[in-house]
Amino acid sequence: MATSELLLELDGHSVRISSPEKVYFPSLKVNKAEVVGYFTSVGPGILRALRDRPTAMERWPGGVPGPDDEPQEAFFQKRIPANAPDWVGRVEVRFPSGRTAVEVAPTDVATVAWMANLGTLRFHPWPVRRSAPELVDQLRLDLDPQPGTGFAQAVAAAVELRQVLSEVGLTGFCKTSGGRGVHVFVRIEPVDFITARHAVIAAGRELARQRPELVTVNWWKEQRGERIFVDFNQMARDRLMTSAYSIRPGPQALVSAPLTWDELEQAEPEDFSILTMPQRFAQVGDPWAELDSISPGSVAPLVEWFERDAAAGQGELPYPPEYPKMPGEPPRVQPSRMNAANWEAD
Repeated sequence: MATSELLLELDGHSVRISSPEKVYFPSLKVNKAEVVGYFTSVGPGILRALRDRPTAMERWPGGVPGPDDEPQEAFFQKRIPANAPDWVGRVEVRFPSGRTAVEVAPTDVATVAWMANLGTLRFHPWPVRRSAPELVDQLRLDLDPQPGTGFAQAVAAAVELRQVLSEVGLTGFCKTSGGRGVHVFVRIEPVDFITARHAVIAAGRELARQRPELVTVNWWKEQRGERIFVDFNQMARDRLMTSAYSIRPGPQALVSAPLTWDELEQAEPEDFSILTMPQRFAQVGDPWAELDSISPGSVAPLVEWFERDAAAGQGELPYPPEYPKMPGEPPRVQPSRMNAANWEAD
């Protein structure tokens, strides 16, 4: 007989898991209860990634379809559901449009399990804390493989990036994206969003100068070539990266795996999945355990690089298309469509 619900006692709260036997990953025969169990098995790690951070939920309430299945509904939910339990942490955030919303800000593993019950597979936390939602306390650098490149090239770029960051006194922590990319996070002294984005642009430009055949910061795809793109706009307000330990909604249920730098050079994304990560976590714990305890670094040297480059004619770069026009931003025109009428700087 199928079980209609499961009740978990976590952190002093009762978390109801509805339809626990619903299949979420048909290729692996993994059900909803096992997805929730995965998140609780890596609880200290994913809570470290999400704690007190406004978090958008990527929800797959119908599970991830198999190769012969009909597409399932999936959506991002930024606002906290109206029926959220009182004990679920929350915080108001401001979007680029100026509108505000109250989002979940997890404070315990029970909240993570509650979010997983809603079908959340990937968690997208802001780089801020609910105590100071306008101040960024993490730099996040997304090394995104372009066509013709893959994970090996992203790893090579990440290793070089580690050195660039070290030159200015910053300590990078690496993880797989859950796909072909690599993410590097840095704990920093709190700054505003624009300053944080400029710091990432500066680091990306320096990396591209050192390895121009491997790395690019060109926003327009037609200019990137077969290189790793440092996606600086993932550092813009409300452009959020997948958290550590999130599950990629694909047939293999790969996860975003925090690694040591020694591990990164030997790793493959397929090494880390919902099936393998619990055992790994039990054996080695969280390689990012120090991310919240090391002394935060200053982005001032990177900002100086940005200002130096701006004085040399390389200043602001385009913002995401949903943004209002930003100060100093060049026109959002694809280079191949440039002409005198549409390429006049503000």
